[in-house]
Formats: sequence, structure tokens, C-alpha cells
Amino acid sequence: MAEPDELYTLRAQYWLGHYRLALEEGKAISRRPMAPHLKTEREEFILRAHLALGEYDKVLKETQSTTQPGLRALGIHATYLTSNDKDEVISSLKTSLALPECANSTSFQLTSCHIFLEHGLTREALQCVHLGIAMDHLALSLQIYLKINRLDLAENQLRLLKQADEDSILTQLCSAYLSIATGRSAIHDATHVLSMLSEQYGPSVSLLNLSAVAQMTAENYEAAEGILEEAAKEEDNAVDTLINTIVCALNMGKGLDSVSDTIDTLKKKWPSHPFVEGLERVDSAFDRESIKYAVKA
Repeated sequence: MAEPDELYTLRAQYWLGHYRLALEEGKAISRRPMAPHLKTEREEFILRAHLALGEYDKVLKETQSTTQPGLRALGIHATYLTSNDKDEVISSLKTSLALPECANSTSFQLTSCHIFLEHGLTREALQCVHLGIAMDHLALSLQIYLKINRLDLAENQLRLLKQADEDSILTQLCSAYLSIATGRSAIHDATHVLSMLSEQYGPSVSLLNLSAVAQMTAENYEAAEGILEEAAKEEDNAVDTLINTIVCALNMGKGLDSVSDTIDTLKKKWPSHPFVEGLERVDSAFDRESIKYAVKA
């Protein structure tokens, strides 16, 4: 186990999805003496928490004149999330990645990976982190391997995480991710880890959604529904909660009418989310095909 440092709690709160608590922790330790690299990492985690909360203006303001590559990357991320021309931001990001100070920055590579993933560029995202040895890099590589259905490579990443720090929050979360992706045979391991983390740190919306997905994987849909109701109380209209609520209801055989309002909310608040775009494509394809079979008057 790696020795805890001044940022242990800040990292834990962020990784678990307790973004407000992460900001409070970041403020609480702001005057504590620490090494320069930890001060920079603290500022990065604070800005990452603001990004997660949708507070893009704060990130743009704080990174406007910075020369730190990691902080610059977070400014680019905020720009991407608020831009009407995301392709232009991606082009600029690729140019920045060619600069030595950015190519050699673990933080810049990590944030670039997140941006590429949001833009649907999985290959470019993986190139940013697949050779990394930092915990964040290993964890994100594992998630990408799960995304492309390479459980074998994801297992390798988990082994590396355990070698680095078996007790790390990231290691435990990634263990749960892999167990869920493996299927029903490993769900007990996932629910055990998630329950332990929730008891120790509190049930964030992120942890509740992970728990709901684990229950759905085990086909315990009523249990998943109860967890999602709790997540909705924690944060109204969180995108993951809305999507999982739709999936859970349909698996319970409730029909589209039961989730029509949820779908409308999802489309209204998150129009560019991949799930919504997928729904739109399916709807359009259905409309095109139905025309072929329409009964002529």
C-alpha cells in the first residue's frame, strides 16, 4: 500500500464522485505546506471537480493565463465542453499534444484522453494513456479496454493497479468495473466492493449508479430500481441515473410509456449525449423503414 499523503482524501472524494466534498477538502488543505508537485496536483483535482459539476466558467477563468500543462489541458477541456465547434478544439488539442511539454505531462495526457473519449475517438484516447504508469492512466486504460470488449487487457491493467497500490480507491473501483463487465459470475465481488466504499465514504450518485448496474447485471431489477430512486434523490436529473432508470424499467417489462417522461428529460438536458444520439438514430431508422410499409389510402 502506498503511503497516504496530503491529497489522499481529496483524490478519494473525487474518484468516488463526491465532487462538492472534494472541493471542500481542496479548500481545507490549501494553506497546508506541501511539495510543489502536490500543490499543482491539488489545483488540478479542484478544477476537475468543477468540470464534473458543470462549472466550466470557473475552470476557464482559473486556467486563462496558466503555463502549467496539466492546468492548460483542463482549460482546453472546459473550452471543448462549451464550444459550438468541437472539431476545432480537437484539432487544437492534437497540435498541443505534439509539443514536448505537453507530450511529457502525465496530467495533459490524462485530460486529453478524457476529451478524446467524449469526442468518440477511442484510439486517440488510448494512445494518451496506454503506456502510462500513473494510477489514473492505468485506471482509464482499463476502462477503455472494457469499452472495446478486451477483458483480457483490462485484467492486465488491474494487475498493474494492484501492484502499484492494492488498497487504492481507484484499484477497488476498477475491480468493480471489471467484475461487472465479466457478468453474473463475478457480481458478488462488485457489490461487495461498492457496498464497502459506500459505507466508508458515503453513497455518491456515481457509486449508486454503479451499484444499480451491478444489480441489473445480476438481473435483480427491483433492487436496482430502489437504488436508482435513491440516486435521483441525491441529484435530480443526473444523466447516468436517467439512462439507468430507462434501462431498468424496460428490463422489468414496464414499457416505453413508463419512461417517456424520463426520455424527454434526457433529450432536453443532454441532447448531445451518446445515448440520446443513439436513440435519435434508432428513431430515424424506424421512421425510414416504416414508410416502406405504410398502408396507402
